[in-house]
Amino acid sequence: MDILLSSLGVILILIGLAGCILPGIPGPPISFVGLLVLHFTKYVQINENTLITWGIIAVIVTVLDNFVPIWGTKKFGGSKWGVWGSIIGLLIGMFVFPPFGIIIGPFAGAVIGEMMAGQESHKALKAGFGAFVGFLFGTGVKLVASGWMTWIFFREMFHGIN
Repeated sequence: MDILLSSLGVILILIGLAGCILPGIPGPPISFVGLLVLHFTKYVQINENTLITWGIIAVIVTVLDNFVPIWGTKKFGGSKWGVWGSIIGLLIGMFVFPPFGIIIGPFAGAVIGEMMAGQESHKALKAGFGAFVGFLFGTGVKLVASGWMTWIFFREMFHGIN
């Protein structure tokens, strides 16, 4: 049973890492489930405080990942129209053009929103670029969180085996 749980944990950790880059797959929560699965083997017991901390981090990173493109739109000069466009673009992109819609949607939505507000095309594109930068930042934060959980996973797994 421990071999099955360890193997499942490795699969979840790898899917979690891939999910940080591939839209539509919640990377950090899947990485966290990989840690939990390893915890339930008889030869590895991950500290409860570590599990609680990384569970909270996984939730926070996942929630923030949806708001960072909006922040990027604002930071790059987008108006309320651009922010709403980014939100609507994200929602439409998730369901209409998965998985790439999560990347393209906020950018296109911010640009369209700014154009509807009467902004010049270069300002609209700048707001769209801000949404894209926000997406990249969110992806980086997810990679750091899942990467760290991957490190904990393998450290504990190899320490538990020895």
